[in-house]
Amino acid sequence: MKTILQHLTKFWRDESGPTAIEYAIMGSLIVVVCAATIASIGVRLVPWYQATANVLR
Repeated sequence: MKTILQHLTKFWRDESGPTAIEYAIMGSLIVVVCAATIASIGVRLVPWYQATANVLR
């Protein structure tokens, strides 16, 4: 059986938890940037869509 010290050493050296957290943070930042970009582009396209709709009427 492993001793408590060996279990703690293994737990301390395991990097899978922090790596998963880093990926989650990066993913959430990418989503925020994409949402901001889409919102910015959408605001700029509204007048264009309205002008196109007025021409087609």
